Amino acid sequence: MHSTARAFKANARTAVEDPQLKRALRHVKEGFIHKRAKAVARLPEFEALRDAARAIKDHTLAHLDLYLEHYEARVTAHGGQVHWCVTAADARAAVLDICRRVGAKTVTKGKSMIAEEIALNEHLEANGITPVETDLGEYIIQLRHEPPSHIIAPAVHLTKDVIEADFRAKHTHLPTGRSLGEARELVDEARTVLRERFLKADVGITGANFLVAETGSSVIVTNEGNGDLTQILPRVHIVVASLEKIVPTLEDLSIILRVLARSATGQEFSTYTTVSTGPKRPEDPDGPEEYHVILLDNGRSAMLGSVFRDALRCIRCGACMNHCPVYHAVGGHAYGWVYPGPIGAVLTPALIGLENAADLPNASTFCGRCEAVCPMEIPLPRLMRHWREQEFARHLTPLAARTGLGLWAFFAKRPTLYRWAMRAAMKALGRLGRRRGRFSTLPLAGGWTRFRDMPAPEGETFQAAWAARHGRARAQGGQR
Repeated sequence: MHSTARAFKANARTAVEDPQLKRALRHVKEGFIHKRAKAVARLPEFEALRDAARAIKDHTLAHLDLYLEHYEARVTAHGGQVHWCVTAADARAAVLDICRRVGAKTVTKGKSMIAEEIALNEHLEANGITPVETDLGEYIIQLRHEPPSHIIAPAVHLTKDVIEADFRAKHTHLPTGRSLGEARELVDEARTVLRERFLKADVGITGANFLVAETGSSVIVTNEGNGDLTQILPRVHIVVASLEKIVPTLEDLSIILRVLARSATGQEFSTYTTVSTGPKRPEDPDGPEEYHVILLDNGRSAMLGSVFRDALRCIRCGACMNHCPVYHAVGGHAYGWVYPGPIGAVLTPALIGLENAADLPNASTFCGRCEAVCPMEIPLPRLMRHWREQEFARHLTPLAARTGLGLWAFFAKRPTLYRWAMRAAMKALGRLGRRRGRFSTLPLAGGWTRFRDMPAPEGETFQAAWAARHGRARAQGGQR
């Protein structure tokens, strides 16, 4: 997937002016947030489960090499094959080699953020192989030639009317007078179109929510069942996953699953939780003849040895973006790469370079809601702050911002001078803005006044007011 993360500010300006996007993003607030809150309230031990899930992932990351080796041994013992891939190019090449060897012309795909990360669809198409997305949201955005705008709801940026228009434009072989006014009718039409694709596919590709070291299994969590058809019907099943997806045991998996669905969609459990372990055995009635796992690093090892290690606990539930006011305003495409929202602001600079995504860690109000709802307790604001520090240290911050911060630092290191300068500035601004009570434009504050007014100061600085209050309190205490 081509990155436009460098253009976040331009992307965001376009997004906030899109009325259709605003209507669509209301569903994020009205749906995901309230459903999560209700699901969590129904489970008294939810916080204890969060702590346990975090401990499992921390332990796994501390011994990742051992669990990955054990996982490979178990996959091999069951007749599958693990392909170790350092880069996205390595992963694309491994998938293409398998497809070419079996003569694949059509590939069905379950939803996979790793496939998006390595731009797998584009690579297959460039080599004469047709990928077909089978998740409903992914299928919709594939028709539109768009990337996902959310980790678990790829088409959340679209309204029902837009989807109906796309179906009528693309499904020209179906009767023109058909009714598509209801969501169920749209789902039924997609199911009809995709059914024959499932049957014709030579290879099925899925992601993996988890990989289980104990059994050599891959696990997918879905609400549509398309993932099951993708991995059972074709002759070959390819799993694409990154290194940190590993968990030690099935018991560990069960703990994390209990916080995943509640955090993502507000469900007790997703409709389908599918565990796949190798190709079909002689006694099995169905299943793939070959089972391959593409294990991707692509920067994770570097994160493992850095301050950003905590981000590798992410289980891709989407809770952070569901609760993020910035995501609510601009949607996922504004972030310019695969992972949007607060987790994207941390992951994207780590995976494609801070120089290509320096705006993302700054796309936050630091309200802390993302960390508060994260089922894996990832300290997202702290990690974004680390990126901001690196951005400043590497002079990636614009010159005007660095100069302004340098000027502020000069005064902040000299408290007496700082208090004098702030008092003088507040008095001056108070007099200038006394008539209107606000400023529509102000030097050095264009980023604020371009979109909103700046309130005029009404009195002393906070420090002066604080000192005066405590001075009066001390005086009254002395009188007693």
